Amino acid sequence: MSVDGPEQATGPDGAHAGSRGGTGDAIDVRPIAASDRAAWAELYRGYREFYRVAPSEEAVDTVWSWLQDPAHLTRGLLAVRNGRPIGLAHFRTFARPLSASHGIFLDDLFTDPAARGSGAATALLERLAEIARDEGATVVRWITAESNERARALYDRVSTRTPGSPTTWVRPTPLLASALRRTLG
Repeated sequence: MSVDGPEQATGPDGAHAGSRGGTGDAIDVRPIAASDRAAWAELYRGYREFYRVAPSEEAVDTVWSWLQDPAHLTRGLLAVRNGRPIGLAHFRTFARPLSASHGIFLDDLFTDPAARGSGAATALLERLAEIARDEGATVVRWITAESNERARALYDRVSTRTPGSPTTWVRPTPLLASALRRTLG
């Protein structure tokens, strides 16, 4: 999955799906690799700082160990522009007993403040929707702080908010990625 500049998305095959006028700097979204530790840790520390969570190298080490353990439920993605990670997403599968299905829960989504507005968050959400579709998940859910107005504005454009709650969700379908691009276009 790639996004060119702030607004131009490409499909899984690399073909451009729509343009809203970009800078030409492609954003690639890929799984976090062992070689990404330093860049991921910088983004993760920024995420914790944004939410005013005390610095903790123990937390950095713990979450990194989860991301590197294939048996752990927590997985991660990085949004990369010009070889530099500029955004992260942490997510996991959860059971939905009432519907006898499973969903994906997005625990964390963060973009480097210098890269906000670049399309990185949208690219991460689109890739997560593709993963959900590919894995047969019936829903993608996440929660954000009431005070995070910028994130909430993005989420309101690409998902449906649970009435009376900051929780939002996206229902994956085979056409979800193209529907997201049409919504953002």
